[in-house]
Amino acid sequence: MSQFQAGSPVDPAVARRAQRLWIAVLAVIAALLVVRAWVGTEVGSGPSAQVVHGYGMVYVEQKGAMHVQVPASAWAEAVAADPAQRQVTVSWPRTVGVWIAALMTLAVLSFLWRDNPVYKLAESVVVGVSAGYVMSTAVWSSLVDQVFGKLAPGLTKEWLSPGLTVTETDWWALVPLLLGMLLLCRLSAKLSWVGMFPLAFVVGVFSGWRFVQYVESDLLAQVATMFDPLWVPGPTAAATVGGTLCAVLVLVGVLSVLAYFFFSLEHKGPVGGAARVGIWYLMITFGASFGLTVMGRIALFAARCEFLFDDWLWLIDPAGKH
Repeated sequence: MSQFQAGSPVDPAVARRAQRLWIAVLAVIAALLVVRAWVGTEVGSGPSAQVVHGYGMVYVEQKGAMHVQVPASAWAEAVAADPAQRQVTVSWPRTVGVWIAALMTLAVLSFLWRDNPVYKLAESVVVGVSAGYVMSTAVWSSLVDQVFGKLAPGLTKEWLSPGLTVTETDWWALVPLLLGMLLLCRLSAKLSWVGMFPLAFVVGVFSGWRFVQYVESDLLAQVATMFDPLWVPGPTAAATVGGTLCAVLVLVGVLSVLAYFFFSLEHKGPVGGAARVGIWYLMITFGASFGLTVMGRIALFAARCEFLFDDWLWLIDPAGKH
């Protein structure tokens, strides 16, 4: 019997060969990037063409007090007209941002090889940045504007939020402030029971609010379609046939799926036939939902690949940015 089977540790020799292979691939890619940077990339066209020994660079044009991002061809035209111009320049903060985004994308994609420290670092950065962004947004939009802005609108507008539109004091804002302070008691072992009351209030209010939303958007909206006429006239014959067919399919789908989930009668005869049609409806729905999810992920992956090859490496230029 072989020493290394499914579920057993990986052969150290195989792991070392794979590691050496990946190091060689990364070295070749790094060498190609260095050579490409040394050769340079031509931006612009015609007499204004310029050679840039780099990629992933972001150019901005100063318009008043703002810096507007422009394509590299605009920089080439400005330099061709006046080599000493300072109107269109490289934005180093944005360029650094492009490089950081590209390296983070590659770090996440490195998980396709295996779990590694680079991927773990990128994962930790994403989680930390997301948590910090959500927390800061919640503090300024909820605590500052909705609580402090209603309790002391003048001071809040002057010191914290200049765009605040609240002008009158609303003492009801003390209620969420008190509930939030009580919720912090969950951090204490002795006073954690006090935090159960605001937590129950939040869960109850959120559940009731979401329940009403689901009833209105899902249940009532779907029931309302059952009362639509089956004959849907349109401006053309094709539109009339299409609208009528959709209405009939909706009616048949609702009735057949209800028949499938109606277990008080045995699924034989007409009820069994309707239940089988309901199974087809369910399978098509599940397949379409899964396909939509997969296509969404593929679209995200394609967008990241376009970012790497367009904004970072300048290997493609579908929008004419270079």
